[in-house]
Amino acid sequence: MSVVLDILSSVGMWEAVLRIATPLILGTLGVLLCERVGVLNLGIEGIMTFGAMVGWLTVYSGGDLWTGLAAAALGGAAFGFLHALMTVPLGLSQHVTGLGITLFASSFSYYIYRLAVPTASSPPTVEPFRPLAVPLLSDLPFIGPVLFNQTAPTYLALVLVAVLAYLLYRTPLGLAIRMTGENPHAADAQGIDPILLRIGTIMAGSALMGLAGAFLTLAAFNSFFPTMVQGRGWICIALVVFALWRPGRALLGALLFAFFDAFQLRLQTVVEGVPYQLFLMLPYLLSIVALIIMARRARVPQALMQAYRRGER
Repeated sequence: MSVVLDILSSVGMWEAVLRIATPLILGTLGVLLCERVGVLNLGIEGIMTFGAMVGWLTVYSGGDLWTGLAAAALGGAAFGFLHALMTVPLGLSQHVTGLGITLFASSFSYYIYRLAVPTASSPPTVEPFRPLAVPLLSDLPFIGPVLFNQTAPTYLALVLVAVLAYLLYRTPLGLAIRMTGENPHAADAQGIDPILLRIGTIMAGSALMGLAGAFLTLAAFNSFFPTMVQGRGWICIALVVFALWRPGRALLGALLFAFFDAFQLRLQTVVEGVPYQLFLMLPYLLSIVALIIMARRARVPQALMQAYRRGER
């Protein structure tokens, strides 16, 4: 019990929680935005991988870190446009298209990486984002180093939670997005073009997924390898259900999973005689339990995964 209390009282533990949560926050917001407008985007795993590669490659080629983030967002938006083109005007299966995007984007990322770095025996590195201490606030006991000594992309992710919440619930654009996700025919009757709105929203959500991937190579680590996303995209899809399609709850869900992950990493170092695979399983097992509890209250957007064709009901 004392071991658990020592871990929970550690500043480093809670710093790690916010750091681990950052790509989950960005990815979950991206999925949430796509699903709010009525489209399931299973391409997130591949889009995150592509964002990680493009962001790293941009910086490795001489660009600065913010240019790397921008390139990752543009790369994510490009794959979002491809997904939107096939699922919205063409009305193809969102499941099949999303999985195809994941396979294509992941393989394409590795192909581009090998073209750029054909002979390296170990992944080349770049200079990543460094923790940015907020004056005065970072000196506060405990909460200061946890909340106010993070990298710039982490601050950006937290700001985007508030921005997206305001956009969805306080602006006409947010109302149009939610209406399109519930009933695109009603949105069309109000003068909103559901097709264009869905395409634009999917691109914006996919740009956030690209940023989530870029965080891994430009802040969490300093190099790219093809398997670095490690299922985080699928976790983001589950977290949207946990969050009941609300940005604030998405932040809570990402922090909860990150807490489980950071906790098991530290538990491995102090508990002996237990296979490490059990610790690796812990955050996923606990997340499944939390998801089951929350999913009973979930209200799915009514037009989610339903193709829209003007004039059809």
